[in-house]
Amino acid sequence: MHERILVTGGAGFVGSSVALAFKRSHPRAHVTAFDNLHRRGSELNLSRLRDADVTFAHGDIRSLADLICLPELPDLIVECSAEPSAQAGYGGSPEYLIDTNLTGCYHCLELARRVHADFVFISTSRVYPYRRLNDLAYEEGPERFHLSAEQTVAGASGLGVSEDFPLDGPRSLYGMTKLAAELMVAEYADAYGIRYLIDRCGLLTGPWQMAKSDQGVIALWMAAHYFRRNLSYIGFDGSGRQVRDFLHVDDFCELLLAQIGDFETYQGRLFNVGGGLPFSLSLQETTRLCEEITGNRLQIAQVAETRPADVRIYLTDHRRQTAVNGWRPRRDARTTLGDIFDWIREAEAQVRYALG
Repeated sequence: MHERILVTGGAGFVGSSVALAFKRSHPRAHVTAFDNLHRRGSELNLSRLRDADVTFAHGDIRSLADLICLPELPDLIVECSAEPSAQAGYGGSPEYLIDTNLTGCYHCLELARRVHADFVFISTSRVYPYRRLNDLAYEEGPERFHLSAEQTVAGASGLGVSEDFPLDGPRSLYGMTKLAAELMVAEYADAYGIRYLIDRCGLLTGPWQMAKSDQGVIALWMAAHYFRRNLSYIGFDGSGRQVRDFLHVDDFCELLLAQIGDFETYQGRLFNVGGGLPFSLSLQETTRLCEEITGNRLQIAQVAETRPADVRIYLTDHRRQTAVNGWRPRRDARTTLGDIFDWIREAEAQVRYALG
């Protein structure tokens, strides 16, 4: 097991969950969470990290100096930092997006090269081109869109999208930065002998996700129902039938620990990681579950216009990962939404602040 673990974006939702999972699993390891606290609410994770004996380092991956000056140099880097919104850059400057996701990854790789650290890159399903996804054959149900069992595109089936799905075509500015970073990881590995692993994650969710309207829709939906805030079905005629698979962050952390614990098996490989068809929800279905759990009902507005890079259906085909160690998600929709509800109820003032 690695002894000195650096988690970038370590005060964010995924990063803090990963850092805490490492420390629980390997209490003798030195775990550092590195973050610039740019995202509102990330500072609320600092006490959780401190209580678990995870070291917090305040710095910015856009600055190589911040990384190479860390007092504890890592033997494993888990790159979780990101500007994570698929809407980032549209209607404004993409500077922060590109500097964080692309330049930041380069700086992390530079650190890995200098100290000979293993490297895990947390990528995204958004690397797959949105027009190709929206052109997949589908059927319309009353509450959700369904991927058709028969597809003509490589890497697509009724089970979702595999790693063989074509990559040509626009994918969003955010998706572009993550795909470019994946390529950079592979090139650095080849040039400098870095051991690496890439996980392309779908929708990760769970407690402590400070969700926004453009990122973290499952947690956002529960928070809006809890606090009785306005919601809208946006795009695809405003029907709320668009579908995403989801993965509870604890399921993801358990997988990541298994991957890193058997790094040689996973070295140099790339995996789609997500809930898949059995762990998927439409917005309508999410609304119904949130109503049942909270007892609150909202009038949800309908906005027919589809935003740039939005996707009708995305399901993760994770059979490549499952074939390695039999991994499958365990926490279903009601469990996941229930965990988010319990967290909001216990930390109501903090969540209200984080949501603004």
